[in-house]
Amino acid sequence: MLAGIVWWTRQQAAPPQAGGGRNAGPMSIVPETIGKGDIGVSLNALGTVTSLATVTIRSQISGYLMKIDFKEGDEVKKGDLIAEIDSRPYEATLAQAKGQLARDEAQLKGAQVDLTRYQNLAAQNAVPHQTLDTQVALVAQYQGTVEADRASVKSAEVNLQYCHIVSPINGRVGLRQVDLGNYVTPGDTNGLVVITQLEPISVLFTLPEDNLQAVAKRLRAGAVLPTAAYDRSGANKLAEGSLQTFDSQIDATTGTIKLRAQFENDKRTLYPNQFVNVRLLLDTHKDATTMSTAGIQRGVPGTFVYLVNADSTVSVRPVKLGVTDGDRVEVLSGLAPGDRIVIDGADKLREGAKVVVRSASDAAAKGDGKGDSKDGADPGGGHHKRSEDGQKK
Repeated sequence: MLAGIVWWTRQQAAPPQAGGGRNAGPMSIVPETIGKGDIGVSLNALGTVTSLATVTIRSQISGYLMKIDFKEGDEVKKGDLIAEIDSRPYEATLAQAKGQLARDEAQLKGAQVDLTRYQNLAAQNAVPHQTLDTQVALVAQYQGTVEADRASVKSAEVNLQYCHIVSPINGRVGLRQVDLGNYVTPGDTNGLVVITQLEPISVLFTLPEDNLQAVAKRLRAGAVLPTAAYDRSGANKLAEGSLQTFDSQIDATTGTIKLRAQFENDKRTLYPNQFVNVRLLLDTHKDATTMSTAGIQRGVPGTFVYLVNADSTVSVRPVKLGVTDGDRVEVLSGLAPGDRIVIDGADKLREGAKVVVRSASDAAAKGDGKGDSKDGADPGGGHHKRSEDGQKK
């Protein structure tokens, strides 16, 4: 009899099991009030940073490199001096061409004076017409020689200008390929240095061909499509720009279309051949009903949320969702602005369960913020896992 009394006393003192039904203690949850706002329709892609202009500086003449007027990594403007080649041979060539031009111009002038004299004598039949014709041909010959001499002078002047190598674009100077004192020629493969334009800069990325019509329609309407570039992790925004155009054909192998976006890159966060994640804002839904993606549940009813009622209970509310932008999702039906839903603590909730509201700061302090739970129960009591984006599957 004593053993029976002890057993009965222990059974009365045992606490009820957690989640034991409607009579169990209220569950602690964090709610969110449904509101209205703008939500963007974005397309995500992988891209590669590409310079709008990359120039390999090569010598257009042969000669010894006498001066290098840049430091590796310098910013140069169009027309800035890059290097100088020994100009003495080309100065001599120019002087020789000018001397030959002066000589031939003097010969032409003498021939023209003789031609005038022969023309006057021929009018008086004082000289044979053959002599006059010969003089006309001689003047034409000297005129051709003078034109060739002038071209030679022009060529020598151009070669002399090539001794001073200047930058053809604004950009950043790379690593030097040739040292001072080397003999350079136009056939050098590596050139002297590479100049790369960094402001502005572009990003090439691809989208599935199914998105082409939507993008093309917006561009034809004259819309500016904002484009953001993120780092490899996709967490840090590197730069903001806009879509410029897309390719004229679809890649038959991958079924994708190539697009180009341009960025000012004044903060130098993008460099050629850098891998980036691209987010293209295709459109914006104004005054849409939005909610946090952390409140989305998936189970037997499909996609649903736990609606917090006025009597501190929850009820299952099926919802139809639209586009997702970051941690916000558009609600097409099932909820109205002002409704409160559970965004944390929904793992063990059921229809009609009692709840007690706690603040989000309390949830963070306890280490059970949004998306921390690994598994939970659907309205029918089944278990499901939470995906990486905070949504339950």
